[in-house]
Amino acid sequence: MFMSVRDSNGAELQEGDSVLVIKDLKVKGASITLKRGTLVKNIKLTAKEDEIEGRVEKQGVIVLKTCFLKKA
Repeated sequence: MFMSVRDSNGAELQEGDSVLVIKDLKVKGASITLKRGTLVKNIKLTAKEDEIEGRVEKQGVIVLKTCFLKKA
């Protein structure tokens, strides 16, 4: 079974892509906010079609919904 993971603009995302955050997001479990325009590098696809894992500088690895991302 192949699933297609797409960003907010409909562009297909692949393992290793870089994405940008399109709106300020509060991170659950941490007292930080990801600002609009933050670059998330080297993403990994998860079992859920609408989520990716990515590394954010100074924050570590976090899971993000694809509806708040666009391909860089």
